[in-house]
Amino acid sequence: MAFNDELSLFLRARYPILYITTIEEDRVEYTIRKTIKIHLNRSIYSWDFIDGYSNNPNNDGFGKRNPLQALELIERINSNTPALFILKDFNKFLTDLTISRKLRNVSRILKLQPKTIIIIGSELNIPKELKDLITILKFQLPSDSEINDELIRLINSLNLQVESQLLENLARACQGLSLERIRRVLSKVIAAYKTIDENSISVLIAEKKEIIGQTEILEYWPINEKIINLGGLKNLKDWLKKRQFAFGIQASNYGLPTPRGLLLIGIQGTGKSLTAKVIAKEWQLPLLKLDVGKLFAGIVGESESRLREMIDMAETISPCILWIDEIDKAFTNSDNRGDGGTSNRVLGTFISWLSEKTKPVFVIATANNIDALPLEIIRKGRFDEVFFLDLPKKDERQDIFKIHLQEFRPNSWQLFDYEKLSELSESFSGAEIRQTIIEAMYQAFYEKREFMTLDICKALNELVPLANLESQQMLKLKNWALSGRIRLASVKDIYI
Repeated sequence: MAFNDELSLFLRARYPILYITTIEEDRVEYTIRKTIKIHLNRSIYSWDFIDGYSNNPNNDGFGKRNPLQALELIERINSNTPALFILKDFNKFLTDLTISRKLRNVSRILKLQPKTIIIIGSELNIPKELKDLITILKFQLPSDSEINDELIRLINSLNLQVESQLLENLARACQGLSLERIRRVLSKVIAAYKTIDENSISVLIAEKKEIIGQTEILEYWPINEKIINLGGLKNLKDWLKKRQFAFGIQASNYGLPTPRGLLLIGIQGTGKSLTAKVIAKEWQLPLLKLDVGKLFAGIVGESESRLREMIDMAETISPCILWIDEIDKAFTNSDNRGDGGTSNRVLGTFISWLSEKTKPVFVIATANNIDALPLEIIRKGRFDEVFFLDLPKKDERQDIFKIHLQEFRPNSWQLFDYEKLSELSESFSGAEIRQTIIEAMYQAFYEKREFMTLDICKALNELVPLANLESQQMLKLKNWALSGRIRLASVKDIYI
């Protein structure tokens, strides 16, 4: 239900006290006044701690620096006069015994008279004794249409010409920001560039990064990995390519549901983390990395609130990509962690959000150990697809060698023997292939010469790949992939 409709319904039903959590005080007050003007006939009294009541000449300044007096005015107003009392930041005083008692006394009057109190605060802070009296109403950040209207208004006021695709990209970059922040950031853009163009998007994303910096459990991850840096994985790349523009307005108008997420399973070094960075780069979406360790840190009961904080932040910044690295370690053996059931509650909340989320938050979770993954996570409906990232095949290993050697030796990468390197690197992951190149470079640098194919071959012979050390785990992963319950990221079939 839309905020306007929900507010109107609560007022007609004579809910005594409404609590609206928002950082957009001016916008929510404007919306309330607009709703009252259209749907209801009520006098509006607005109060804050510094100026008292305003917008009403008969009570101007009443209750200044006195929250108790602010409630007394509600009793003085004629009982037959429909009225709405907007109390800003009043949540700061709810823990005071005098205010709490007075509010409970006033609530009896509100139930009999056409009067409603609306508390506006930036955070939720309701003492236990008032929870039954107060109804929470969440005021969402600007919708797509509101952002689009604001951008068009600003562009027209500056007499600028902006292409429809750029306007769509700007609107998407603005999602998760308040109107006030959007205006402020675009003012900075105009001051710096004298116009609104592609440069504006990077400034808007930087503003989102600043918001994320205010939390300790999410990290804004830089996105500079291109899809050409990802060797092999053709099936996965094709899947991603078809969804590259799924977060745009055209996809929404077409009726496409927003992609929900991916679960990537494979041994370490097969490109799972790299894939998350590549997706963010290709889709031009901010990449948020969840620090699972900090999620479960702190006192008992705090993990649930940290998870809700993470969800709220991700949805605020949306559309975005939420990267959860090694999710199997986060929820491993959750029944035996000895944390009073915290892990199970966190898992339950997280899974429910995965299934029911409506905001465009694309979740990428990676895992190495299938035995530690709860079946609830793997079940269909949590993620759009589950991919298995196997060790690279021979042709994929050639591609991986070429990618890394072009990075290290852009002018001489053609001189290496890729056929020989790919043959010697069987059972090596992409990360291990890169490490052998680095090891060869160290050896040649020590001997004061340029490194060659022979140096890499020597490094390959000396390094023992992880797949050989954990052969049973690798075999189990392959067998599970062959069972048909998971999709292969690479084209070729798996042979054991």
